[in-house]
Amino acid sequence: QVQLVESGGGLVQAGGSLRLSCAASESLFSTMGWYRQAPGKQRELVAAVSNGGRTTYLDSVKGRFTISRDNAKNTVYLQMASLKPEDTAVYYCAGDRRFRLSIAAMTPDYWGQGTQVTVSS
Repeated sequence: QVQLVESGGGLVQAGGSLRLSCAASESLFSTMGWYRQAPGKQRELVAAVSNGGRTTYLDSVKGRFTISRDNAKNTVYLQMASLKPEDTAVYYCAGDRRFRLSIAAMTPDYWGQGTQVTVSS
């Protein structure tokens, strides 16, 4: 059973930075993504990266968040800067085994357990 384990969440003041990591128990999937879910809201795709390095971002995080992957370490990262209170959510790592022409359309086969990010004003 593939495992995705997130780390790096926590409490940070507005304007601060955090880096989330997602370690996979085996080779990373074709498309890896970070989702988030705030209380009372639907889960949304924050960023995704393909095996070839293509990336996509939620409009509200463009210019502030950066997704990257290290295939040698089986790890995906989400560098978050200029954090805002509205970024507060549980962040989930996810993997899609299939090649996607549009990585924004990824359909995860596997999910991590989530890590809480709280941004105080």
